[in-house]
Amino acid sequence: MKHEFTLEFWEDDGWFVGKLKEVPGVFSQGETLQDLEENIADAYKLMSRDDQAGNRPPARTKGIVLEVA
Repeated sequence: MKHEFTLEFWEDDGWFVGKLKEVPGVFSQGETLQDLEENIADAYKLMSRDDQAGNRPPARTKGIVLEVA
């Protein structure tokens, strides 16, 4: 099954780092943009498999206040 997502990425110390905007928690990196795309696809597959198998504890949320100087 194919899913379409938005890959948000940037360069950090020579690595491509990215996340899927529509799926919080799916981050990865790669030496090239193609490596990043392959790695983030693997990360999504692993996360999806854990979700379907019920291997992940339920998520919790908490409001916080951050002071930014």
